[in-house]
Amino acid sequence: MSREAWTVVIVLGVILAVATLIGALVLAVRVWRTRKLLGQLGAGGKVAFYGALLYTILPVDLLPDPIYLDDMGLLTGALLYLTHLVRKQRATSSEFHPPVPAERRR
Repeated sequence: MSREAWTVVIVLGVILAVATLIGALVLAVRVWRTRKLLGQLGAGGKVAFYGALLYTILPVDLLPDPIYLDDMGLLTGALLYLTHLVRKQRATSSEFHPPVPAERRR
């Protein structure tokens, strides 16, 4: 390979690494924002929350750390699971407390 080709490969690799790092950070922030709901979500929600964040910051990964695709996948899975738990919790709580019609609120 020529010197220019190697330069292009390295630049593309750096761009990919930065893009996956930004994606992983965005997902980590979204997972972090769910921490105030952990008391309502039970043990499964806590395990998903802390497990995803620990996997992201610990150096032991499936892929080397410059490649954050595995971290992004785990954070996305945790977000999906936490969203499922929140929807499930809200559905069960609304079954016991139906919304009050507007006419009766006065």
